[in-house]
Amino acid sequence: MSKLAVGIDIGGTGIKAALVDVETGELVSERIKIATPPGGEPADIVAATRTIVDQLTADHSVPVGVAFPSAIRHGVTLLAANISKSWIGLEAEKLFERELGRNITFVNDADAAGLAEVRFGTAKGQQGLVIMTTLGTGIGGAFIFNGTLIPNAELGHLEIDGHDAETRASNAVRERKGLSWERWAKRLERYYSHVEMLFSPELFIVGGGVSKHAEEFLPLLDLRTPIVPAALLNNAGLMGAAVLAAEANGSADTPGSVGA
Repeated sequence: MSKLAVGIDIGGTGIKAALVDVETGELVSERIKIATPPGGEPADIVAATRTIVDQLTADHSVPVGVAFPSAIRHGVTLLAANISKSWIGLEAEKLFERELGRNITFVNDADAAGLAEVRFGTAKGQQGLVIMTTLGTGIGGAFIFNGTLIPNAELGHLEIDGHDAETRASNAVRERKGLSWERWAKRLERYYSHVEMLFSPELFIVGGGVSKHAEEFLPLLDLRTPIVPAALLNNAGLMGAAVLAAEANGSADTPGSVGA
């Protein structure tokens, strides 16, 4: 298995990338961050990704993992909540491979973040069900059971009080509506209480950029389940994508690989 891989984390507002040592989880390059092209169209995002990858490595044998805000099956993007609807049903993995001229592993962004937390962060060694949530433009979710990733848990699209959950409780909603931490925490508590009722996890992990402010809102939540910020903060998605790419490059039958 390759020791180094490029991890790309594509979000509704930003694209982050770095070269990662997949054995330690360390970033061995600077982290590059650019704005997601307006409209989130496939051709524009692919072009931006190609520019970033070429900046990070000229070696086309280095695996590339792409974390993306969609449920993904066999390299096909099935949803498009905060990006262009053109992604729905698109053979995205093949598109990236063709345009970048590299092997690509395509994975749901929250799944990638959850896997990274299991390997290198808060959930390392944790038994039972861990639920990773990413609070950003939307709400991403990942299930990890006894260290094994269960892909495509779209927890941001649970219906709560007649609304898609992420339209009420994402970090983007907090910013757009100017909600105080206290008011936002009430929405988050309604969300996490519902998820807790449905799945009874051992641990919640909260990622996304807002996780660096976890002390402002997590202590305000009254839940039975422990809830902690992601140890890897907003690098978790690109780190997990890199790990999955390296594993897919080393073996097509590696347990835990998703999106291939």
